[in-house]
Amino acid sequence: MRKAIPRESGAGKLSEDQIQIAVVDHLKKRGDPNSIWWHTPNGGGRSAREGAKFKAMGLLPGVSDLILHNSAGEAFALELKRDGGRPTESQMLFLSRWRDRPHHHGVVSEGLDEALAILKSWNLIR
Repeated sequence: MRKAIPRESGAGKLSEDQIQIAVVDHLKKRGDPNSIWWHTPNGGGRSAREGAKFKAMGLLPGVSDLILHNSAGEAFALELKRDGGRPTESQMLFLSRWRDRPHHHGVVSEGLDEALAILKSWNLIR
């Protein structure tokens, strides 16, 4: 039996991780097949040594949870927050720099419903 993906309404209070997993499920099942997207794993617990290694490798603080590109050459950054969540200063700085580029769109969404509505408005999910 196939596991149902969370619906756009009535999802309740989900954690940011749960929201991101649900959004990725929607992208996999309802996404534009000509788009490309990924998650850059900047967060999570790391040792000081591993953190220093990632910085040396070019880690960019504040990168949005999902980076997406459509076939028309537009680029999108989606920072996911739980209901009532707020972005960090580095996340807002990243989005500001991102949006300064031509054909780059970026926003912070609160909750699953808003994230899915944004992806629909960008024509990245059906």
